[in-house]
Parts: sequence; structure tokens; C-alpha cells
Amino acid sequence: MMNNKDILRSRQEKVNSRLLQNSAYMREEIKSEVLPFRIDIRATSGLDDEQVQILQALEIEAAKTAILSLESLATINELDHLGGGLDLIPALTMTLAITDFDTVAYTIEHAHTSIGYYSCLATYGFIDREHVINRFRRSIDIPGHVSWLPGGTQLNGGRLGVMIPAAVGQALGKRALLGNDAWVVTHCGDAGWISGQALNGFNGADLHGAPITFVMHRNGIQLSGATSDIMDKDPRPIIEALGIDIIETQSLHDVTGLYAAYREAKSLAKRGRPSLIYPTGYDSANNKPMDLEEFARMYGIQDETREFAGTQGVSMDTRVWVPGALMSYRDIVPMLENLFLVNKLPGGAGHHDGHMKGRDAAAILDNPMMKMTEGQLNALGRLTSAPPRVVTTHARPAPGSQNLRLSDEVVRGLDLPVPGKKVSARAGSEAAYAAVASEFPESVFVVSCDLDPSTKLLKARKSLGRDHQFEMSIEEQIAALMANGLAMSSSAPQLTVFSTFAAFFEGIAREGFEMWRYQRNLNGANEGLNVAFHLSHVGACTGRDHFSGWGLDWISLAIGYLPYLHRFYAPADARAAFIAVRDLAAHYGGHIIGIPRDVLPILSRQDSNEPLWQTDAAWEPITKFRSYEKAEHAILAIGAPAYLAELASAKLTDSRCPTDVYIVNGLPLPEDSLATLFRKYRGGIVTVEDGIIATRTHGLRGFASVVSSASYGCDMKLDHVGIVDPRVAPSDGHEETWEHFGLTAEVIVECVKSL
Repeated sequence: MMNNKDILRSRQEKVNSRLLQNSAYMREEIKSEVLPFRIDIRATSGLDDEQVQILQALEIEAAKTAILSLESLATINELDHLGGGLDLIPALTMTLAITDFDTVAYTIEHAHTSIGYYSCLATYGFIDREHVINRFRRSIDIPGHVSWLPGGTQLNGGRLGVMIPAAVGQALGKRALLGNDAWVVTHCGDAGWISGQALNGFNGADLHGAPITFVMHRNGIQLSGATSDIMDKDPRPIIEALGIDIIETQSLHDVTGLYAAYREAKSLAKRGRPSLIYPTGYDSANNKPMDLEEFARMYGIQDETREFAGTQGVSMDTRVWVPGALMSYRDIVPMLENLFLVNKLPGGAGHHDGHMKGRDAAAILDNPMMKMTEGQLNALGRLTSAPPRVVTTHARPAPGSQNLRLSDEVVRGLDLPVPGKKVSARAGSEAAYAAVASEFPESVFVVSCDLDPSTKLLKARKSLGRDHQFEMSIEEQIAALMANGLAMSSSAPQLTVFSTFAAFFEGIAREGFEMWRYQRNLNGANEGLNVAFHLSHVGACTGRDHFSGWGLDWISLAIGYLPYLHRFYAPADARAAFIAVRDLAAHYGGHIIGIPRDVLPILSRQDSNEPLWQTDAAWEPITKFRSYEKAEHAILAIGAPAYLAELASAKLTDSRCPTDVYIVNGLPLPEDSLATLFRKYRGGIVTVEDGIIATRTHGLRGFASVVSSASYGCDMKLDHVGIVDPRVAPSDGHEETWEHFGLTAEVIVECVKSL
């Protein structure tokens, strides 16, 4: 009989399946017939007239698509970031022309500009134009932020600034795998650059010589007004001080000038120099005034500008700064309102959230900036009549796909600690990472934060080239994002590891996990990337550091990201840690592993001196540790306290209360595994973990919450041992700290008996 949770899950699976089946692009493989227009930036020193005409024509076509899409969206009373979307189109049109989606890739930091992105993809032929017009923000295919589609970027955008360090990681990975021609172009806004993620990302790009170029759309507009009123800073000296070469060009609308900037940036990237293309805009200089009259002449909108300025009582000889990237580009009235806003003139208005509500799309499409010249029409006609290119886009491998598998022969030759010894579980993970790096040095990347001696990644790094390991000092958040970007450098088998203390993952580096929530695979699934996040020093085992190093919420943290994971590992000793790392390396997908700091006994099989886990053993989610005849109770231990469960079980059995012990090695657990245990142990089950479980009053957390929720409707007797109040604690060894929190064999015995 299905319970409510089963019914809800079954329903969700059905609607998910229906949504994906009815989508146009959420597939494992998509073939697109694309305009045969490519520019080899390595061989093309400058653009010829035909290329210029094509690029300008494609810009106009994309702008028309964006306008029509927002007109369609207005019919359901919705709006979008049309202003930024139109601004994105000119430079992105050029980027798409030079991208090969392998050695040369791109991404977009200010991902709310997505209508410009989708319109460009449609103009090139990667996706259907009518789908963009009628389904933007109304389908899984064309959502409101940048998401992966054929011809698009795999680095789906979310929060401002985040894509800068992620793109840095992607660029570093591509260089290591594909050579010095690797290059990543990253479009960014003039707001996100000041975020901590972005600034640290610029630093990382310089520190490791990333082949990356940032194209800043400096339009002078932010969400609530002009940039000068919100963040009145010139980005150039700040970004340049972080090691980024600044390439100035007057305007992103000047096709030949922009291409020259791209060529210079590509040359710098080949030498390992990151750069920023910065449009300075037009201002009065050299006795040549830039006033509204000159602006109108440049863009061929004299009548429209005079009419708008006259309505506002502004003279046409008013001197202005014309940004080198214009918000609402080609949509004349909003474009003028943006221009007036940045120049603090009457009638100025921002169009960060642009729309077509109550507006006449036909009139906008008939304006001078939306009309092609005869040369542009002819060039576009020749292009569209030529045979298309066929481009096949493949989804990333599914979580769990084969990745870097250590052979049984390799692992059998490794020397791991045996029962009778107490060692840190870090010894096992250290040996496993070192073995994988030695066996696959070209496919392993390590991102570090000055903690490798403690998290035990140093041995692995000794097998890796300099272009496969990246030290980021104490920039944990950026290191996590860079690791995500490295995972996007290839869909081939690869292991990217970022390790730091669990406390930092719970706080500073959390953004690395958050990015997984909006990384969509081509098949429609938002899922974790092919990255291992190594949480060291989990739980109360922090080596007498008191609160400063604690990661008490590590299990709850992992549970929160289970939908995006292949597996979460919580090894109970060094040998279990070895097997866990071997398993995560062998499987593609997102992984979290939590490793305690302090020494733990090597666990043995029941009535034997043999280790519980052999080096060549397959990883399993649950291991039966102790089993007794007629046992009606069981202890489920996750992570380090497993040996306490063994001690408690022995005491209980000696007192004629035989109690079995299971070690939970990680999550998710197999379907019905807990239900099977509930049916077997009608006397009750106690869970044990080294982390915060809170109380029933506050709401259970951690592994206790997993077991408690699974027992719904089972009439099951349960109790839980863990940390219920973390506010007061000693600065002591882990066993003394555990005793303070009630993490002892004696407490476990009491809990079982109380059942």
C-alpha cells in the first residue's frame, strides 16, 4: 500500500517525465542546422566587408526576435530584462562567430540578459526562433536565466559575479586538456564585477594565468538606477590591480573595433594573460564635442532624438557621455531614456527590467535601427542560402557513469592500516587520492586553500603537473566555484577535488554547492557537476579547536544537496575512507565526502582480526557490522561513532539484550533499505552520528531526520544519539568532547534499553 510520500513521488516522476517529453530541446543528443558562419580568430587578422555586414545583420535579426518575444510575454502580463538582453546581442553575436564549443568557449555572468542570449542562438539556427518568441519564460527549454541549449554555454548563470571564477576554472581546465589555444570569453555586466566572487575570481585568473577574456557591458545602468548612483567606481584600476590586462575599445557596437579587441585578447590568452575588454564610450575630446546631435548622427536617429529631447526640454547641443554598451540597444525610446539617465538629464529612466507591456512592437521593428541596409540584406541572403552546418550537442554523462576506475590489481598492492591500530580516516582518503592521481595524472585536478597538509591532498598533488593543481590560499568560496568550472572543461572522465574544512564548506564555500542547483544538463536535469567536495574535520573531531573549526552540520548540509549528488560518503575509518574515494573517482557526478580529523580504530569483522573492509571491496551504502541471534534491536551508526556502536552492542548483548549494528557509509540509501530494517527490528532502532540532530521540539536534523521520516506510518520505536545543544562545549580531545555531548557507548546502551 502506497503512503502519501510514495504517491507524491510517483506523481512528481510522472509530471517530470511529461514535461521533458513535451520539451523541444531537453534531450541526450540534439542536432542543429546552423548558419555556416565562422571566423577563425587565429587566422583572421581583420574582418572583411562581408563579415561586417553579416554580423550587423545577425544583430538586427536577434534584436527583432527579442522584441517579439517580449511582446508575446506581455500577453500574460509578464516582463523581463529586455534592456540588458538587447545590450548583450552585439558582442555575443561576435562571440558566437569565433566560438568552436571545444577549445574556444564562452559564458555569461549577468545571466538575466537571457533573452539576448536565446535570440542570438535562434538567429544562428541553433534553436527555433518561434520557440524563443512564444515560449521564453514559459517552458523548461527557454527559462528566464541563461541555461544550456545547443550553441549555448554549459555554465548556466545564477547569482551575479559567480560565473567569473567558474569560467576561470573552465579556462584553466581547457588549457590543461587542450593546450595553449584554449580560450574562454565571459560576458559580464557593470554590476557583478564588484562582488566578492568576481574580485576573487579575477585574482585567481591572474594567479594561475587563465586564458580568459571578460567582455564588460558597461552601460551605466543597474537594477534601481544609474551605476554612478549605486557603485560610482571605475572598474578598470581595481580589476587591473588584480592582474587583469585592460583592453579599451570605444564601443561594443563598433564591429571592427570590437574584433580588434578580441584579437588582442586572444593573443594575451595564448600567453596566459587574462584580460578585460572595456568599452569606454564616447565623450567630448580633442575639440570634438559629443553632444546629443552627434550621438543621434552616429546612430542614425536624428528625428527620434530631437523629438525625445524636445519633449524633455533638453537642447541637442547638450554634451553627453555615450556608454560603449547601450542598454535597450536598437529599442530607441528606452535607449534614449537610459542615455538620459546616465547623464542625469530630465526624462531619464532605467530599463534593467525592460518590457513590451502596452507598447507597439510593429512600430519598434520599423524604427531606423531595426532596418537592414541593402548590403546587410544581401550578405545575410547569401549566408542563409548556403548549405548549413550540422552541429551535434551531447548531454553530459549521467551521474554514476564510468569515470576514473582504479583496478583491483592496483588497490590490492596498497598498504592500509589494519585492526589494532588507531589512525585518522584521512590516511585512507590520502592513499586513495594519491593512487588515482598516480594512475590518471592527466585527468585529475586539485583546487587547494592552503590546507592540503591537513586535508591530506599533498601526496596526490605530487603526481600532477602544475596545470592540474591550483592553490587559492584562503579563498574557499572561489576555490569551490573554480572547481565547478574545471568540471565543465570536459565531459570526459575526470576527477576534480576541492578540499577544505567542513566548517568552511558550511559557511564560506557554500556557494560551490549552490551553483549545482542551477546547472542544467542538456537532458533537463539540474544536477551536481563532476566534482568531489572533500569536507575535512567533520563533526566534533577537530583537535581541541573548540568552536573555531567545527563542522557540526555536515550531514544536514549533504542531505540538503542529495538531489544533485551521485553520493554522499561518511566513512567510519581509514579503510572505509579509501573505498569511498575510490568509488567517487570511479563514478561521474557530484560527490561530497566527510572525513573526521582525529584518530579512530580500524574496524574489524565480527570475531575476527580481519579488517571490516578489504582494499578491493566495493563501496556499499550499509555494512552489517555486528549480528547476534534473536536480536530485536539495532544501532545505525554513520561516520566516526561506529566504533562506539560496537562497544554498546557488546554491552547490550552481554546483558541479554542482543543488538545488531549497521554502519551507514553514505547516502542516498537503497530503496526500502530502512523499511526492511524496521520490519526486522520490531524492538526498535537507535541512530548515532557526530553532528547536530537538535531535538524533536526543534525538529530533527542530520541522519536522525532521515531515519525518523522514513519511519512514518511504520509504528517504529526510534531514538537518536547526536549533538542536541552545541552552544556550550569544552576545548578538548574528541572523546572528551563526545562525552560532554553524550556521544558515548553508555548513552547508546541507555537509549536502546529505553526503547
